[in-house]
Amino acid sequence: MAKLSIKGLIESALSFGRTLDSDYPPLQQFFVVMEHCLKHGLKVRKSFLSYNKTIWGPLELVEKLYPEAEEIGASVRDLPGLKTPLGRARAWLRLALMQKKMADYLRCLIIQRELLSEFYEYHALMMEEEGAVIVGLLVGLNVIDANLCVKGEDLDSQVGVIDFSMYLKNEEDVGNKERNVQIAAILDQKNYVEELNRQLNSTVSSLHSRVDSLEKSNTKLIEELAIAKNNIIKLQEENHQLRNENKLILMKTQQHLEVTKVDVDAELQTYKHSRQELDEMYNEARRQLRDESQLRQDVENELAVQVSMKHEIELAMKLLEKDIHEKQDTLIGLRQQLEEVKAINIEMYQKLQGSEDGLKEKNEIIARLEEKTNKITVAMRQLEQRLQQAEKAQMEAEDEDKKYLQECQSKSDSLQKQISQKEKQLVQLETDLKIEKEWRQTLQEDLQKEKDALSHLRNETQQIVSLKKEFLNLQDENQQLKKIYHEQEQALQELGNKLSESKLKIEDIKEANKALQGLVWLKDKEATHCKLCEKEFSLSKRKHHCRNCGEIFCNACSDNELPLPSSPKPVRVCDSCHALLIQRCSSNLP
Repeated sequence: MAKLSIKGLIESALSFGRTLDSDYPPLQQFFVVMEHCLKHGLKVRKSFLSYNKTIWGPLELVEKLYPEAEEIGASVRDLPGLKTPLGRARAWLRLALMQKKMADYLRCLIIQRELLSEFYEYHALMMEEEGAVIVGLLVGLNVIDANLCVKGEDLDSQVGVIDFSMYLKNEEDVGNKERNVQIAAILDQKNYVEELNRQLNSTVSSLHSRVDSLEKSNTKLIEELAIAKNNIIKLQEENHQLRNENKLILMKTQQHLEVTKVDVDAELQTYKHSRQELDEMYNEARRQLRDESQLRQDVENELAVQVSMKHEIELAMKLLEKDIHEKQDTLIGLRQQLEEVKAINIEMYQKLQGSEDGLKEKNEIIARLEEKTNKITVAMRQLEQRLQQAEKAQMEAEDEDKKYLQECQSKSDSLQKQISQKEKQLVQLETDLKIEKEWRQTLQEDLQKEKDALSHLRNETQQIVSLKKEFLNLQDENQQLKKIYHEQEQALQELGNKLSESKLKIEDIKEANKALQGLVWLKDKEATHCKLCEKEFSLSKRKHHCRNCGEIFCNACSDNELPLPSSPKPVRVCDSCHALLIQRCSSNLP
């Protein structure tokens, strides 16, 4: 029965000429016969509750013997609807047939008879030579293509009964088979033509929907174009206002610079007479002023670059107005670019105002420093005068002491009084010295505060440098936006080309529809000679259908392949149809 079922399955599958489904009767009988073969001579295993007799045990051994079978075992265990070992075994047989490796898997089992002896009796079919014969017959099933849906089937509750009527042949059955073959060929042609019509109708409807969407997008783009023109006029007015404001800012900054230069020159003459520490502080302040003036010049240069960039943007907008009809899709991108440019102008204006405020604060700090340095110089001079007076007083006191020692002892009382007075003067001088020391400490603290202010000014200059870097980054972004604009122009051109190609394809599809309405698929029995070369068909000279006209030709007259409107892949076409299709393609080309 295994031999009959395998041979019958191969013959019916080749005559059927398609991939086999799970509803195909010979295929169902084949699985029933294989299940009976695997159950023959199977040992009964006793468990705690009942007796167990399934073929899932030996099939699980295949994973250990053949590593490629691990995927089948894992997929069978993952199936949700299977609850019994018999259902898993049936699913395993179906998956092995789809992989075309059933013969390889069972050959590994038959070779390892020591392992099979745990599951089968000595007289079982799988333990004898007949099992090897069945495995050899299973190699022929690699010719068959099977597409089985295992997930939805109820494999646990199926009843395996062999239908012997399928293997009994009659003359009427032979005639019926030929009729069935002819009917199947006619049905195939009918299904082929219906599928072509469905595909063509779907393509036509999709193209109509695309045309409607393009018309809607065109109307939207026209409205957005009018809005964009109004925005361009507003932006031009804002640009004029910003230019006037920039001119006023430049005039004010020049006046401030001239005033600060005059003040700095006057202060340089006064600071020449001060000490070395004050000279160093002044030199550092002067360097900072130079750096700030250089930064101011850099900002002015950047403003000039911005003005030139604005001129370029205006010219670009004028050119865009001329090419509106061709570049409607890019208006959205231009609108965003204009908004970004506006935001950049506002940010630069705010940065300029911030830099002016910073300069004013720095000028005020410099004026405060100058006042503090003047106070420090005055206090230092006062302290020097007091020190000189104290030294002179000490010298005079020493001279008077020497004179009084030379005098008589009678004047000792008066001398003691004078000494006490001098001691009081010394105490006063010591207090003055302490006060002077405290003054010096306060002056040093003021100097440290001034140094901290200078470090704060340096941090502000670093912030200005970072602002400059941000401006350069904005310029790079502007260049990237220009590149995106050019890429969008190229995309528009490609879209126009694709639209023209789609119109040509619609015309080709309509012509193919008209041609297919009168197409007739010629039968193999009716054709005995090639239509072109008129040579008789034989085993060496086989028959081939032309997928365009439906006639039958030999291999030499139909060895061409071309993609047809019905199928995007290249298909066999006769020489005459090949020449006609190439002429049509050349005439459609511009």
